[in-house]
Amino acid sequence: MLSCYDRILIQGTLPKWCYAGGMTEYLYTHRIRIFDYPKWAEPMREAIRKNMECIAADNGIKVEFVKGRKSVRKEQRVKEIIEKRGEEPGLVCILSAMESCASYKPWYDKGTKRTYLKPDSGMCLHYYVYFIDADLGLCYVRVPTWCPFRLQFYCNGHSYLARQLSQADRVSDSGQRLRLDCRL
Repeated sequence: MLSCYDRILIQGTLPKWCYAGGMTEYLYTHRIRIFDYPKWAEPMREAIRKNMECIAADNGIKVEFVKGRKSVRKEQRVKEIIEKRGEEPGLVCILSAMESCASYKPWYDKGTKRTYLKPDSGMCLHYYVYFIDADLGLCYVRVPTWCPFRLQFYCNGHSYLARQLSQADRVSDSGQRLRLDCRL
């Protein structure tokens, strides 16, 4: 019997920025006005955009914008690209899409006369950097362009298991018994 993880998602955040109170404290500590938060965050968004364009150019591809979830499925587009480029490890593509994201909004409390950030949600551009890893198979890193920048890494456990089985098959002799170690 073989078993494996189905989907593996790892999320990452910046500890001081991942909640409204921490971000408020950061801004106060660095003498940044709470209502200047959007202006303060803007250069980081632009830096992420430029970096993604640079990564794409260095790899001879273009960032593709995907409009709406119903018009084009990202997985289908990645599958089409892989059919043309092949399964070799490396960068497959970078897709971008406008999606909802966690954010903060500046707030003034009339009772305490204090300003702070409150949790909010909005829309921002997200980049999906798809790549094929020699061991894990097809993976992606999802990079939002708005603070608090909650990253997400995804890989498929079935792909990992399939690659482990293929590697074990290549190294075995026809008469030898196979010992598979498919732990993650």
